Amino acid sequence: MSSRKTQRTVIIGVARSDAHAVANHLIAMRLREAGFLVVNLGVCTPLEDFADALAAHPDAEAVVIGSLNGHAYEDLSDLPALRAAGRLHCPMIVGGNLSVGSHKDGDERERLLRLGVDHILDDADQIPLLLDLLQAARATPLTGV
Repeated sequence: MSSRKTQRTVIIGVARSDAHAVANHLIAMRLREAGFLVVNLGVCTPLEDFADALAAHPDAEAVVIGSLNGHAYEDLSDLPALRAAGRLHCPMIVGGNLSVGSHKDGDERERLLRLGVDHILDDADQIPLLLDLLQAARATPLTGV
């Protein structure tokens, strides 16, 4: 009997128009410390590159995209087409500054959810917990609902 534990994989990166690297690296470090294999695509990453990374790592539990410049909606506008094509089939998690300006109109979250984003986090420290919850949900699917 093997005692080797399968390492959990997550794909992370920063949205297409965004060059903010520090949070991306901190999140990658945090996830690695939590035991994840992190495929870090870095900054200015088009959604196609996330889809390609998922094709290369089909065991990835989620795609985590950061956006600090406020252009998340525009940067993720191809998400519905990639979802429809089956190229981004795992949970999509987005966090950061979701819209431009200091005054938020409040619909930025709803707009991202309508694009196909599954989860929006306000705090990067929530990522490991969310990944654990998603893993638990996969392990015990609902029946009879």
